[in-house]
Amino acid sequence: MEFLQDPFMHRALLAAVLVGVTAPAVGIHLVQRRQALMGDGIGHVAMTGVGLGFLLSSNPVWMATAVAVVGSVAMELIRAYGRTRGDIALAMLFYGGMAGGVMLMNLSDTGSNANLTSYLFGSLSTVSEEDITTICLLAGFVLLVTVGLRRQLFAISQDEEFARVTGLPVRALNLLVAVTAAVTVTVAMRVVGLLLVSALMVVPVAAAQQITRSFAVTFVLAVAIGVGVTGSGTVASYYQDVPPGATIVLLAIVVFVALTLLAAPLARRRARVQVDTAAECDLAVPGSRRSGEDVTV
Repeated sequence: MEFLQDPFMHRALLAAVLVGVTAPAVGIHLVQRRQALMGDGIGHVAMTGVGLGFLLSSNPVWMATAVAVVGSVAMELIRAYGRTRGDIALAMLFYGGMAGGVMLMNLSDTGSNANLTSYLFGSLSTVSEEDITTICLLAGFVLLVTVGLRRQLFAISQDEEFARVTGLPVRALNLLVAVTAAVTVTVAMRVVGLLLVSALMVVPVAAAQQITRSFAVTFVLAVAIGVGVTGSGTVASYYQDVPPGATIVLLAIVVFVALTLLAAPLARRRARVQVDTAAECDLAVPGSRRSGEDVTV
């Protein structure tokens, strides 16, 4: 437990665990809605907020949150109302966000390429007490939404039309998912970086789906995987002096591959159990051919 003796590792582990919980909690809804790359797009837009924060000498995390929320709302509106040119508008939004961030960073007096790299790929060693306070507040909001409104969010993720018929405010909930995703991106950018945050929102969920069948179990397992890989990746980066963001994402991919390999024998076992159960039911039915009784046609 040598790593726990360094104060900065306390902050790093806390930030990593919070990201491990929040990223899959939001990512499961994006995966269900086939919007797995939305986090990547929000990360590009949030870069403008980071650059603006340095230019205005304000907290980059809060500024990135504000810009990312505006960008995520714009993405959702384009998705809902955009037609043939919706993909072009989204592409311009993504690339414009990244270009704007780089430009604003270079125009600021305090910004540098080192600052830019730390936000693009994460830098746990530079997480400050102020960052931890911000991350805790934002993570609390994400968990409040994803846990408190889990039934409503599940409904719109599975079938928007059915949710609308039941009286749910689908448009408002869709915007809330987009805003929550934007907040999650800014929570995670200090840990895995803006360019890798989407992987942490998607890969743990995809890994959990390999061996689970229900939404609730997938949610719990995805969060457990997220916490496991972020904690393990943080500790590994301390001892091996490797980038924490890349380490965390690679560990998540390793877990995905392992569970994918495990899923095949589990599926065969389930199939055998179902066949055996069906056979037992047939034997128990009076008049069944399998029960040995004659059947009149």
